[in-house]
Amino acid sequence: MEWIGFVRVPQLPQAGQIVQAEESWEEVGGGGAVAAVQIARLAGHCHFFTALGDDEFGHRSLEQLQSLGVEVHVAWRPQPQRRGITFLDPAGERTITVIGPRLTPAEQDRLPWELLDDCRGCYFTGGSARQARRAHRLVATTRVRELLGEVVPNVWVGSSKDPREMVDARQWVPPADLCVLTRGEEGGSYWYRDGREQGYPASPLPAPPVDAYGCGDSFAGALAYAVGMGLQSEEAVQLAARCGAACRCGHGPYAGQLRI
Repeated sequence: MEWIGFVRVPQLPQAGQIVQAEESWEEVGGGGAVAAVQIARLAGHCHFFTALGDDEFGHRSLEQLQSLGVEVHVAWRPQPQRRGITFLDPAGERTITVIGPRLTPAEQDRLPWELLDDCRGCYFTGGSARQARRAHRLVATTRVRELLGEVVPNVWVGSSKDPREMVDARQWVPPADLCVLTRGEEGGSYWYRDGREQGYPASPLPAPPVDAYGCGDSFAGALAYAVGMGLQSEEAVQLAARCGAACRCGHGPYAGQLRI
C-alpha cells in the first residue's frame, strides 16, 4: 500500500513540459488497501495485515483505512512510508509512479495471524504466503507470484494488460482451481484447473466514468470475497466485474466502490 498524491491534468506532461493541475488530493492507495476496503464494503468487515512506515504518512494511512471500516493489523517499520504520484488524464486513465520500497508484513512480525484460521477468504498481495494460506480460500495476485513459493492459492487474479501480471494460465499457473485475467473495458477470461477457458464481458458502467485508479484492485477484492463466500466461478467473476465498473465511476479509489 502507498500514500498517494493524485493529480488531474489536461494531458500527461511531455519531457521538459510544465502542466498545470486541474485538481489534486491525497489519500491511501495501493493494491492491498483498495482491495481491503472493497472487501469490507461487501463483507461488512475485513482484517488487513500490513506494514507501514512509522512516519506521518504511515499514520495517516492507518487513520484513513480505519475510517473506511478496515481493521488494520500493523507491523511498524523504521523506513519511510511508501508513497506514490498518480496522474489522471481527461479520460480518467491513471499513470502511476511509486516512491520507495514495498513494505509488507513478515511471518516473524507479532501480528494476530491466528485470525486467518476463521477467515473464509484471504487476498494476498505480499507478505507471508504461509500465514495467508491459513484462510479457507486464498486468492493471490499474479503480480507477486514469486513470493508464494510452493504455496498454491485457490484462485489467481491478474491483468492481461499489465506485463507484471500477465501469465499463460494453461502453461504456467500451478494447479489452482481458477485463474482470472482481466482486460479492463474488454472484459476478460478465466481458466479452470483442467484448462477450460471461459470469457466474460465487461460490466456496464453504472454512471459516467471518472477515473480508473483502483478498478483492478476493487475487482480482485470482490473476487476474493465472492470466492470466500462460495460463489460459483461465473457468479464470482460477475460480481467482481460489477465492482470494478463501479469503482471506475467514483472520484478516487473508494467513492464509487460497490456496497453489498
